[in-house]
Amino acid sequence: MKKLKIISNPDVKEKFKKYPKHIRPKINHLRKLILDVANFDESITEIEETLKWSEPSYITKNGSTLRIDWKLKNPDQYAMYFKCTSKLVPTFKEVFGDLFKYENTRAILFDLDEKIPEDELKICISLTLNYHKVKNLPKLGL
Repeated sequence: MKKLKIISNPDVKEKFKKYPKHIRPKINHLRKLILDVANFDESITEIEETLKWSEPSYITKNGSTLRIDWKLKNPDQYAMYFKCTSKLVPTFKEVFGDLFKYENTRAILFDLDEKIPEDELKICISLTLNYHKVKNLPKLGL
């Protein structure tokens, strides 16, 4: 298996430290899923971890920006955010239906006590990290 190069902005680590103690494991778990998917995908050799709109963000050469966050205004939820003008969330809705809870075309929402459907979420992550390779395929190639 190849070694994934992670280019991490130190501000991301500080952002993770600022999450409430009970939220950190949730956000860290989403981060781990993203990095696991990127590491498993042979076509992804590098991923940038930075802050965009003050949210931990993950960017690959052929992907669309993927963000994760928890917000005080919705304290019982955390989310994975996608570019709202992409085909990503509309395709996830079409393929996975109500398996996930969505915020329009921009996010998948998770309740704090919810068990995340990881296999399906990994598919969403993979499509996002490879978006520019699949965006013209019917249902993004699913």
